[in-house]
Amino acid sequence: MTSSHVLNVAFVHPDLGIGGAERLVVDAATGLQTKGHKIVIYTSHHDPTHCFKETKDGTLDVRVRGNYIIPRTFFGSFYIICAILRQIHLTLSMIFWDGTKYDVIFVDQLSASVPLLRLTGAKILFYCHFPDKLLTKRESILKKIYRYPVDLMEELTTGMADCVVVNSNFTANIFRESFPRIKHVPRVLYPGIYFDSYDKKVDLEDMSIKILETTKKFILSINRFERKKNIALAIYAFAKLRDDNLASCDQFNNLRLIIAGGYDHRVQENLNHHKELNQKALQLGLMTYTLMPGSTKLPPENAQVIFLCSFNDTQRTFLLSRALCLLYTPSNEHFGIVPVEAMYARLPVIAVNNGGPKETVKDRVTGFLCSSTPMAFSEAIASFISGKSDRDYMGEQGRKHVQKLFSLEAFVSTLEEILLQLVTVPPSSLSEPRPILPPRELPPVNYTSSRKIYQ
Repeated sequence: MTSSHVLNVAFVHPDLGIGGAERLVVDAATGLQTKGHKIVIYTSHHDPTHCFKETKDGTLDVRVRGNYIIPRTFFGSFYIICAILRQIHLTLSMIFWDGTKYDVIFVDQLSASVPLLRLTGAKILFYCHFPDKLLTKRESILKKIYRYPVDLMEELTTGMADCVVVNSNFTANIFRESFPRIKHVPRVLYPGIYFDSYDKKVDLEDMSIKILETTKKFILSINRFERKKNIALAIYAFAKLRDDNLASCDQFNNLRLIIAGGYDHRVQENLNHHKELNQKALQLGLMTYTLMPGSTKLPPENAQVIFLCSFNDTQRTFLLSRALCLLYTPSNEHFGIVPVEAMYARLPVIAVNNGGPKETVKDRVTGFLCSSTPMAFSEAIASFISGKSDRDYMGEQGRKHVQKLFSLEAFVSTLEEILLQLVTVPPSSLSEPRPILPPRELPPVNYTSSRKIYQ
């Protein structure tokens, strides 16, 4: 441990499911706990069948409040209002029911509870994955009117945190443009990954692995089943290998596209988008097969596109270790942990040339940064099929790159330093603008985003 000062830390996270934000929270909590700090996670929803194992096997103390008191939506709308009400209820129960005194409270995704949490006397760290105000569309005047007070509230409450941390320089740049009233420069703290979990030997007798085994070479896409992730790009690029003769008939027949991602039966978009993607693939003349959670039936050998709706850690490790390359299709992704995971697994990444991947993927060294078109992605895939691009070399370079910059140990150590500084440095010093850490060149702001879980 870097300090003899043991911190009592609470994490406040809205929905402890499976996703990049959830992975970061779980990693931060387990990492700090390993260093000797006392950790509790508060959340409004936690489904033991749809979560990371550390949150259900007793590793972490997870406390769920208000899941059945306030709905996720009112008649299918007002997601953000319901999310804010759920978080306020969670915060009030945390303060008045538990009454535990914390040194630091780590808040992410929603900042509405920050003013209430300040009343506890704890220092508040807000981790901004991406400004919520940019993650929803405003097609109507009514939606603009509805969102205006919510957006203003986000800015004011975020600015009340003692420290704001973001996941990339791209997000830091967007943060400063989105919240002009907040004068302090946010700190940059890249998410990291726990290398040992990707190095574990996979049990090939595990049924969840047997259903994925194939003699075919496969291309991998990992993203939640959400339209903003642009997963359709992977399907179109895959079909283009055949349609533009970028792969021979024999080569294409020996290929498979596996689309794996977070899939929550409570989220209507997940259900609808899976159906949309399946229909797109069928329209392109591709044979499809879907593996739902708990599936044990092997896909037919002629299936060309496999939809893996949610996956466990063992399946993730297996897929990353066996794939030809990873397709990462979102545009203006604020960070994106999946490319980092892939590179550590020696898997070259093909990603869109904007947003967070510009800070994680080294173009033509650890993979390719391309325009967001099926042709660009298809040509990059074809270079690995033909051997024009050295997959093994890129894989080794990717692993070294991640080992140097994106270890979980570095992430947790830096986070610990920030938290210790929060509780030991005088408030006057904390209010001064801070330099971005680590220093990197800021990419130009160029985004069009319709991302978000709350609309």
